[in-house]
Amino acid sequence: MRRVVLILLVSALVTPGAVYAQGFVSPFIGYDFGGDSGCRQIRARQVDALGFITGCEDKKLNLGVSVGNLGSVVGAELEFAYAKNFFGDIPGVSSSVLTLMGNVMLSPRFGIVQPYGLAGLGLIKTHVEFSTTSLLNSDNNHFGWDLGGGLIVYLGGHIGVRGDIRYFHAFQDLEILGISLGRTKLDFGRAAAGVVLRF
Repeated sequence: MRRVVLILLVSALVTPGAVYAQGFVSPFIGYDFGGDSGCRQIRARQVDALGFITGCEDKKLNLGVSVGNLGSVVGAELEFAYAKNFFGDIPGVSSSVLTLMGNVMLSPRFGIVQPYGLAGLGLIKTHVEFSTTSLLNSDNNHFGWDLGGGLIVYLGGHIGVRGDIRYFHAFQDLEILGISLGRTKLDFGRAAAGVVLRF
C-alpha cells in the first residue's frame, strides 16, 4: 500500500505544465449512488450466508479531501475518500469503502470558471464486519479506476467552490466474507461538492 500511495502522489504532482500550475487542497462531502452502494449487496449476502434478512437503511454520504495542482489547461490530484456504511446501515453489521485515487485532469480555465474532466487509477478498499462475532469480517484491497468531471468557480484569489460527478470501478471481483458475488466488480457513482483552497 505504501508503494501505491507513493506512486499516486508522484503522478499527481508531476504532470505536463506543472511549472505553471498552482497547488490546491479541496475538502469535500459526497453522495454515493447507483452500482453497489446501498443495501443491495449486504442484503443478498445475509440471505445466502445466514438465512435471514434484517432491516437495512441506505447511507450514502462520504467525506474526503484532494490535493494537487491546476494549470490553465492540465492538472493532477491525489484524492482520498471514505464512506461509512457504504453497503447500508444494518444492526450488527458495519461496512465501509475507502478510495485513494491519482487523477490526471484536463482543466481549461475561463476567467473565474474552470471546468474539468479527469481519469485516474488507485486503490479501492472494502470492509464488512458482522459485530456479533469477530470471525465474520472481510477486508479487500482492489485496484480500480475512476472517471468524471466537474466545475470550479473561483470566489477570490485563493478560494473557490467545486462540484463534480465521478464513477468508480474495481478491476477485481467484489467479495464479501471470502465469497465472490457472482463475478460482480465493485462500481458506484459519486456526486460531491467542496471548497478549493489554492496556494
